[in-house]
Amino acid sequence: MKATILRQFDLPQLPSASGIEIVGNTAYIIGDDAPFLYSFAAQSLAPNTPLALFETAHFSSGRIPKDRKPDLECVAAITAATGETGLLVFGSGATAAREQGFWVALPAGPGTATVQPVSLSRLYTALRQMLPAGVVLNLEAATATATELLLFQRTVGSEAGNIVFRLPLLPALDCIRQQREVPAFQQQLYQLPAIQGKAAGFSGACTFQNQVFITASVEDTLDAVADGEVLGSFVGILPAEQGANKQPLLALAHLALPDGKPYRGKVESVVVRRALSANRFEALLVTDDDAGGSTAVLVELALD
Repeated sequence: MKATILRQFDLPQLPSASGIEIVGNTAYIIGDDAPFLYSFAAQSLAPNTPLALFETAHFSSGRIPKDRKPDLECVAAITAATGETGLLVFGSGATAAREQGFWVALPAGPGTATVQPVSLSRLYTALRQMLPAGVVLNLEAATATATELLLFQRTVGSEAGNIVFRLPLLPALDCIRQQREVPAFQQQLYQLPAIQGKAAGFSGACTFQNQVFITASVEDTLDAVADGEVLGSFVGILPAEQGANKQPLLALAHLALPDGKPYRGKVESVVVRRALSANRFEALLVTDDDAGGSTAVLVELALD
């Protein structure tokens, strides 16, 4: 497996990119310390007018302070039971301030998207009860398949909590949007590759052609809130669900520059734009430099 950066796009008005999805001809990007849903032309990444998700008095510097930000890390495109297509955007859950989410209903034709704030507290309480001892809830990615909502737990500096929570899609959406009971869910623990002895943690996910594509990044930190030195990032595909007692080591591609040298940036999310062949894909990855800067990188992922 090989993942090579083809081109880089600067995102100058978007701080701390953390998640990306494509719906139709539009790429939607969130930032973990910004109050907006940003949108771009999916091919050129020409910017559109951002959509305000919430009001805040703490964005005057261009970034919401760490102790106040909702830490929006997860975005997933979902078609509801009514046929409505929307984006589910939500925080990591690493602190009480990070349990907020939003359902963004996307218009089928010309029109403006609408935003419904949602609380994730009920769901996050249930997820925390399933975490290993000492592991802090820290959801960094989400994606929806035809039947499931997949939530990706990142546990930096440890292999103890690289978990994918699998929830039935429509009951999970009812739980979040209508505050109904948390449906029964499954979880799978994975082993991720390491760089310089530091284990990777999940950072992004998307679904394309019934396959779940993922990213993982390596930071030199043991804190779910504090940032650390970034050592590199990986891209690959999540295998089919395995037995609860198995902890498969994921075979991921170390993201590389065109000259073959490892890319040292912090990849936060992934979306596949198109298939180039049966085993080659063109993907957009968004990155965050932990100082407010953001980029998107165009990547060719070869599975063979």
